[in-house]
Order: sequence, then structure tokens, then C-alpha cells
Amino acid sequence: MDAKKIRHISIIMDGNGRWANDRNLPRAFGHKEGIKSIKKIVEACTVRQISTLTLFAFSSENWNRPNYEIKLLMNLFEDSITTNSEELHSNNVKVKFIGNLSKFDKQLIDKISELELLTKDNTGLLLNFAINYGGKWDIINAFNKYISSIDASEKDMKIDINDIEKYLSLKDNYPDLLIRTGGEHRLSNFMLWQHAYTELYFTDCLWPDFDVSELDEAIKWFQERDRKFGAIKNIKTSSKNNA
Repeated sequence: MDAKKIRHISIIMDGNGRWANDRNLPRAFGHKEGIKSIKKIVEACTVRQISTLTLFAFSSENWNRPNYEIKLLMNLFEDSITTNSEELHSNNVKVKFIGNLSKFDKQLIDKISELELLTKDNTGLLLNFAINYGGKWDIINAFNKYISSIDASEKDMKIDINDIEKYLSLKDNYPDLLIRTGGEHRLSNFMLWQHAYTELYFTDCLWPDFDVSELDEAIKWFQERDRKFGAIKNIKTSSKNNA
């Protein structure tokens, strides 16, 4: 594995509401500006030959927000899919949605399915949107799928990492670099399993202000990291000790 090569970037896009509040604007303006940042970063990742970009767009805890904001976000999701589908497809982007989609209304689910179907054979950037997603839900959901997959006579078997990993929402392609904007320093229940050995980069920059230069700063920081994956590197044993 080339520890310096970024194949997969994940982003917790935080700070839309605060961006709007700082400008005495309704929170809706922050979310709309945040969508513009998504478009910029998707394009930048394509140019930089990042193979996968996973964006935390709506957590399972976000349902606790005021109803008007939830409705706004659902409308933005739907409008964004309608507006950007053809551009994503023409740019060879493959779009996937991960999370518990069952809570969304049929119209939005249909839009999601249409976009996934439209882009399923594209070979460029894999763009994952995590919506109604929670890391704890993902692990429990994977475990329940595993239990359902085995015979009753095998229920007392011990399970290993592979048994869980093959049923996760996102598997076999874990992030190299997580970027969290907005100044908070936590995962907020985002892909807890998949981020086990991810480099974590936190910035005070609010998501609507996060641009290509900010992305490059995060990539530069990553390139300077010494990724050991639990091992110890560059241990030299003297010839005397080998005698």
C-alpha cells in the first residue's frame, strides 16, 4: 500500500448554519451555499484523480432538527439531484447513496434510485452521499444481515471482522483522509468502523467557505503524515545485535 497516495477522501460538511448566522441570514442560505461547495470539491477531486469521495450529508441524528429545516434539506436534496444529475453523468461520476433510506418519502427515494441507475456504469470518481446515516446503525445493520444470512444451526458460531465488513454500507474502500470543517473535533457517528485508520483533519473553515485551496491544504497535511497502520517502521538492527 502506498501510504502517501490518497484514494478516498471523506468529509463531514459542518458549518452551513453558522455561516448563515454570521451574515444575519436564514440558515437556508448556508445550506444552499454548502451545495455550491460540494460542486467545487467534486470537480477538484476529479481533477486530482481521487478515486472516491464520501460526503456526510444528513446524519441519523439530524432528524432532531426543527421540522422546517428538515423539510428544507429534503427539498434541497431533491432539487440538487434533479439539477445536477446530467452534469455528474457527463463528467463520468458514479453516484451512490449510503444509509437507511427507508425513512425518506417515495419521491426522493425514486430520485435517488434514478441517479444511481443513470451513473452506475461510470468509471470516474465514485461519489458517495451518506444520508440518514449513522456509524452505530451501520454496524448493527451489518450484524443483523450477517445473522440473517446463516443457518440456525450456525447461530452459536463466533464471528470475525470479515463477517461484519462484507455487510457494511461502505466496504472494501475505506477513507485515507477525513476532513471535518466547522471547528469541531469529533466523528459525530460517521463511519465509525471505516475510519479506524483514517487520518483525521480538522479545520475551522465553515463548509460554504471550503474551497480548492482548503482542500489542497488538507491533502498537503496528509502527505506529511507518517501512516504506520499499527506497525513500527524503520527499525534498524545493528550487526552486533544480529551476531
